[in-house]
Amino acid sequence: MSAEERLAERRERLISAAYNLYSDPGFPETTIERLCAAARISNRAFYECFSGRNELMRAVHDRCVHETLQSVAKSIEQAPDTLATRVEAGISGYINFVTEDRRRARIMHLEVRRAGDCLVSSRQLAVTAFTAMIEMNVADLPEAVKANRHLLALGMIGAIQELLIEWVLADDPPSTESMISTAVHIFYRSFTG
Repeated sequence: MSAEERLAERRERLISAAYNLYSDPGFPETTIERLCAAARISNRAFYECFSGRNELMRAVHDRCVHETLQSVAKSIEQAPDTLATRVEAGISGYINFVTEDRRRARIMHLEVRRAGDCLVSSRQLAVTAFTAMIEMNVADLPEAVKANRHLLALGMIGAIQELLIEWVLADDPPSTESMISTAVHIFYRSFTG
């Protein structure tokens, strides 16, 4: 392996270790030493890959968001071209993909907040991307609703985030089906007046 390939391989091992550890026990509880032990690399090698835990958390979060955006876009693309089917496909695509792996749900909706300031810009980029996706798919709403489309999209994102935080933290989590039907209901009540 070349030096560049070894570095890339170490980065992937660290991202994999962080994906596990940042979701359980969580970002605040995960030390660099623990990450290095899980990835089977030295502390020195860690700093060749990342400047610290915060940069590694951004890499993990950004990958989760990127994969989710791709999955949701594919779900919407495969749905029949009506507002109702695009909405349901987008919401169910998001909730199903995020809950498919509890670690992804926890990182994207709980640990992103626990990480604090280091993820503010990364989180905002994610919200912007999902807002744009919603706005693009509701472009054919009646004119009266279009004026509030951006704020409604932000509100929809907030509602889904709270549903997923409940799913991550609850002793008896709601089913994905009930979260999807609730989110679809909120969407229609919000976007169609």
